Amino acid sequence: MDLHGIDLNLLVAFDALVCERNVTRAGVRVGRTQPAMSAALARLRLLLKDDLFVRSASGLQPTPRALELAGPLSEALASIQRTLEFTQAFDPARATVRFTLALSDHPAFVMLPALLARLARQAPGVTLRIKAYSAREDALALLDAGEADAAVGVPGGSTPRIPTLPLFEERFVCVARKGHPLAKKKMTLTRFLSCQHLLVSPEGDGVGHVDVKLAQLQRRRQIAITLPQMYAAPAIIAGSDLLATLMEGVVRASGLAGALAVLPLPELDLAPVPFVLHWHRRNDAHPAQHWLREQIALVCRELYGIGDAQ
Repeated sequence: MDLHGIDLNLLVAFDALVCERNVTRAGVRVGRTQPAMSAALARLRLLLKDDLFVRSASGLQPTPRALELAGPLSEALASIQRTLEFTQAFDPARATVRFTLALSDHPAFVMLPALLARLARQAPGVTLRIKAYSAREDALALLDAGEADAAVGVPGGSTPRIPTLPLFEERFVCVARKGHPLAKKKMTLTRFLSCQHLLVSPEGDGVGHVDVKLAQLQRRRQIAITLPQMYAAPAIIAGSDLLATLMEGVVRASGLAGALAVLPLPELDLAPVPFVLHWHRRNDAHPAQHWLREQIALVCRELYGIGDAQ
């Protein structure tokens, strides 16, 4: 079929008919009269060589051919709509755009609920699709491929094509279960190393910040379990005699802070973990994406007091 002979308005009418299953309501949905919608349906039937919709007691019922077309055409129209919204002045209150965010575990837990609440107030028609990632290079690959509009996680390296905006930092704390034998003793490096530890290693390399610092002191700790999911750690610690060195925000967001004792890290001066916003340089001029980045930065500023909107 030659695309030059297809009127985009017919596809819009078809999408409305699929949604409403009623000619009059479909016309209201797209701002067309009932006769105009009937005429559009007649043209669609001629163009696609199928009845598309047949009358029934419950309204118009799509034919198998119409059902085959419904999904792909709806996605294509949504893509066109998103493209047009990206290139025009952005009005969040009226926008119906969908953004795709790549988030590592921690931002998904601490930032996403507040971001969703903010979008619900300011842009009720905006929707999000979340892509999870753990390895920092995966975030850059998603941005390069255009599969994500923005990414929030630890820094993925400096490159001119991927701008970076600092959002917040998380300091490390040592946690044990309430009632742990070390909870009432002065923490020393010897006592720290006498315990077995849980290591969170999202990227699967089996080495944490503590291990790097201990190696500088020519010391090692006993790792009893290594796992990639940082939010599983607080529950494991609360029910065992293991120690874990976690980001403070993970303990706070886990809901288990009351079951855990926070212990000092002896002789280990660990730098906080920075979390940043990444996006692709090609999206700098998109008003909608600029607005999204601004909302992410504002949410993080409210949560942590760090990070200016761009």
